[in-house]
Amino acid sequence: MSKRVVVTGIGVVSPLGNKEQLWQNLLAGESGIGLISRFDTSDFPVKIAAEVKDFDPAEYIDRKDARRMDPFCQYAVVAALDSLRDAELEITDENACRVGVIVGSGIGGIQTLETQAKVLEERGPGRVSPFFVPMLIPDMASGQIAIATGAKGPNSCTVTACATGTNAIGDAFRVISRGNADVMLAGGAEAAITPLALAGFMAARALSTRNEDPKRASRPFDLERDGFVMGEGSCILVLEELEHAKARGAKIYGEIIGFGSTGDAYHITSPAPDHEGAQRAMKEALADANILPEQVDYINAHGTSTEYNDKYETIAIKAVFGEEAYQIPVTSTKALTGHLLGAAGAVEAAICLLALKNQVIPGTYNYENPDPECDLDYVPNQSRKANLEVAMSNSFGFGGHNSVLVFKRWGN
Repeated sequence: MSKRVVVTGIGVVSPLGNKEQLWQNLLAGESGIGLISRFDTSDFPVKIAAEVKDFDPAEYIDRKDARRMDPFCQYAVVAALDSLRDAELEITDENACRVGVIVGSGIGGIQTLETQAKVLEERGPGRVSPFFVPMLIPDMASGQIAIATGAKGPNSCTVTACATGTNAIGDAFRVISRGNADVMLAGGAEAAITPLALAGFMAARALSTRNEDPKRASRPFDLERDGFVMGEGSCILVLEELEHAKARGAKIYGEIIGFGSTGDAYHITSPAPDHEGAQRAMKEALADANILPEQVDYINAHGTSTEYNDKYETIAIKAVFGEEAYQIPVTSTKALTGHLLGAAGAVEAAICLLALKNQVIPGTYNYENPDPECDLDYVPNQSRKANLEVAMSNSFGFGGHNSVLVFKRWGN
């Protein structure tokens, strides 16, 4: 019999702040998007992103250790330590082997890659850092979290582009469900606001160029959407086997009841027509949760503010939920957070859990010009109180990766 899995801790590093700040800013409609401050964008047609501000890893991590981590790892470790603190969970010699980590990154240490490539070109191979490879590889977030916390259980890394965070949580959910761990730290991390990554997404024509009005640039489901806005950060959840959580009197944010994961087998960047793969992922998650479509009260959409994603995701939701789709609030919080790439799904999972706990749906901001092809209830431009029992979170990534999580409210 599968074990039940609940979430007992949430740690966030985001353009809107930590967990508490993220939630309050979402409800207030405060945007984390602005002009890029990290590097000179004079030659770039895109000059906006959602940067993490005022981040000092030394508040959590030894300065020497932090210097040997790419920023995506720093974000992940800080979010993980915050999540354990939030869960009031101590990892000891007695429980360490039953606590695991699955944290992914869509891109990994690209800041380190760019810096060391310049060192190689300008100063030669002898000056490349011996920490270059360990700082670059995406699995190092999971490794560094384990080192920082002492977690010795199953340790892995999921890389499925923008579905990474959701996949990591789903994979960790499975680990606990089958009894291989009591606790898993799971989520995603990304720090890809760099010249090379920005240029790459620009070349793919994926980014908004609404530089004159950054806070209104990300416009999920709006007729005038023109691309996504890059974001960065990390979110790590503490997943815990239900009886283990009860035995220690842990507070519980919600229960994970379903996970679906599919592949499009269609195109390297574009979703399959009518988002057929997304439809199957949602259906798989509902079947795994053993619930009917009409039992879903809220969907946190992938909603990137790109032409095809928003259109096809809307089509997919209608295909899965039928006429009921028009009764379900569907929002995209990327309008305020930007698109955190490999961390997006984890942040949005946390938002679903906070929505269930607080009985409030964050709105879809910058929704001003309805698109006839995107005709669902997007909760435009303000949060909404609601009776929520079940929430779904969708994530879709380059390469045709589709991942969906279903959460259930806990208590009361």
